[in-house]
Amino acid sequence: MKIKSLPFAISVALSSLSLQAFAESADIEVIQVKGTYFNDYKVTDATGATRTNTSLLETPQSITVIPETIIDEQLATTLGEVLSNDASLSAGSKQRNREVFNSRGFQLSSSTGYLRDGHQHWSHYQQPIETLSRVEVIKGPASILYGQSAPGGLINMVTKKPTAKKLLDLGFDTDLNGSTRFMLDAGGEIVQDINYRTVLVKQDVNYTREYQNGEQRNRDRFLGSLALDYQVTDDLLVNVYYDQTNDKAGLDTGAWLDADGKVIGRDKTIYDFSWAFTDIEVNNIGATASYFITDNWSVKLGYNEQSFKRQRFESSPSRPENYSVGDSYDSKPYDRFDDWQFKTTYLDLTGEIEIAKTQHQLLFGINRLDYSYGQLRTKAGTVNFTPGQAEPTRPDISYKTDDSLYSSEYDYYGVYFQDLVTFNDNWQLMFGGRYDQQNRKDANNTSFVPKFGVLFHPNDDATLYINYSEGFEPSSSDTLNNTDDKNHGMKLDAVTSKQIEFGAKWQVTDRLLVDTAVFDIEKSGTLITEDIIDNPDYKTITTQSGLQRHKGFEVSAQGAVNDRFFLMASSMYLDAVYEKDAKYQGKRPVDAPKLSASIWSRYEATEQLAINAGIFYQGERFADTANNITKDAYTRVDLGATYKTSINGIAVDYRFNIENLFDTEYLAGGGTNNVTIGGERMARLEIKASF
Repeated sequence: MKIKSLPFAISVALSSLSLQAFAESADIEVIQVKGTYFNDYKVTDATGATRTNTSLLETPQSITVIPETIIDEQLATTLGEVLSNDASLSAGSKQRNREVFNSRGFQLSSSTGYLRDGHQHWSHYQQPIETLSRVEVIKGPASILYGQSAPGGLINMVTKKPTAKKLLDLGFDTDLNGSTRFMLDAGGEIVQDINYRTVLVKQDVNYTREYQNGEQRNRDRFLGSLALDYQVTDDLLVNVYYDQTNDKAGLDTGAWLDADGKVIGRDKTIYDFSWAFTDIEVNNIGATASYFITDNWSVKLGYNEQSFKRQRFESSPSRPENYSVGDSYDSKPYDRFDDWQFKTTYLDLTGEIEIAKTQHQLLFGINRLDYSYGQLRTKAGTVNFTPGQAEPTRPDISYKTDDSLYSSEYDYYGVYFQDLVTFNDNWQLMFGGRYDQQNRKDANNTSFVPKFGVLFHPNDDATLYINYSEGFEPSSSDTLNNTDDKNHGMKLDAVTSKQIEFGAKWQVTDRLLVDTAVFDIEKSGTLITEDIIDNPDYKTITTQSGLQRHKGFEVSAQGAVNDRFFLMASSMYLDAVYEKDAKYQGKRPVDAPKLSASIWSRYEATEQLAINAGIFYQGERFADTANNITKDAYTRVDLGATYKTSINGIAVDYRFNIENLFDTEYLAGGGTNNVTIGGERMARLEIKASF
């Protein structure tokens, strides 16, 4: 099969499954699963989209839920590996030991694009996915429930919860590079009404890319988490938790591309020096209290405090114009310390009432975020380096000598409501709104955003819907401050986004769900500055007339095809363009492919042996905002197998995975000066014992 025909083939296959639902009657026969696994690919609800446990068939919005089973089968160690299962997401840069993602072509912000159990979560680092039970991809503007956020959507990371049933899993995995990961996942009842869950991880990673002195890049990570549930009464449940991540890694700011989109020099070359590193410590502590007022009404209070501290000792290489292999380049070393503090609180009241023979599922809530940031930084002199020379020694500098402190802070809160109205078996309506207030020096903002959706159920197993939603991103200043501009002093509004989405969801069988969605997203209000000719008073004129528009189509399927074959598949076509922009008008955003697709599957060959196969496709993407440099399309194939056995009554799983089976060379996310080289063929082995 030709590479470019892959997403089309996936779309046709999924669409065929979708059309099958129309041909079947409402009384679909229930087929008993006879395989050795339960249907752990299928997901029926998502908490992040509505802040309630609402069925996907009753949610007028496109949502993907990636369950823990798939995370485990893929031996995933980063959030990027998990999100590759949804074609609507594409990877951006991975420089400085963090991951950047685009949803429906819009980049997700570290501060507003991620949630953890419904809390806004600072995500300037690689997430500890071993603590997650699933990942929810909420697509399109979602400001109504969470406040400021990008147009592409949100990533909600749902953590593992305490369990009354005894749980003790010990795991070890390694790869051909000699990387290792040890993991403990334990839970159970401590005393009556108090349960726990703890996860411990020690990971050492050896990368294939190398510094110019021949040293291999590596990473050292520790994760520890503990969560407790206390059933105070039949109606009151209290959960408290704490986790800490320590992550130190050598720096790799990415490869450099030439004008033809080809890597300059060796794929393995790192331009940073071997002494450059990033060292982070992240702590999360919080609590949630859930109280059932009556059988139909409940209230939930949540608090989370996230502390993110990072030292970044940079060599900071700078690529010269027209750089060729062997040319010298400058590095500008510095030592920097960052301290982010994220404090979030929410209060939700949910309930059900009947009014005039219509059922109402109601949500009233308020959430708040307090943000503060401080930075210390010390620079060294510029170093000119020619490849082949001895690597310069690490400069004798420290951020601790900086006697100044750059700091910033803001807070915002929002009040929101939502109502899912059920008129009858066929028709439902969801609507809501949010008022939001940001308090920030010289950048106070207020916003109101609505949400509206209509659902039609032709039968119990199908949903057709239309959805309208809005989002906003407050400006960094109240007014335009440029005395040379004709609109100096102009009040600046928040950048807004709006989406119209048509979709359909079919429960093809009781075990397989197929989704399709057509969407149109507009982001407006970005600043456009134009020069003024022959005007003695002003040089420029600035307006908030910028417009970016992303339109597309998605189709996906998730669940069991038959008793032994399970899959999670998706495909997306995206037309993304800057329609009005001072610099990029008519251009396409970086790392926003027109076509993308993914399939992950499992076939249960016997009661002990299961085979996995995955195909991941990314179409051509631009590496620069001027759209002069293109990264080629690629298809990556993964293969894996799990063998289950028992040793002295202890369940033991052996897993062997090969990523990039055919050793395809490709470029992943990132631009011309920070592109990520796709991983070469890599085999990994895991042994897990369950006591």
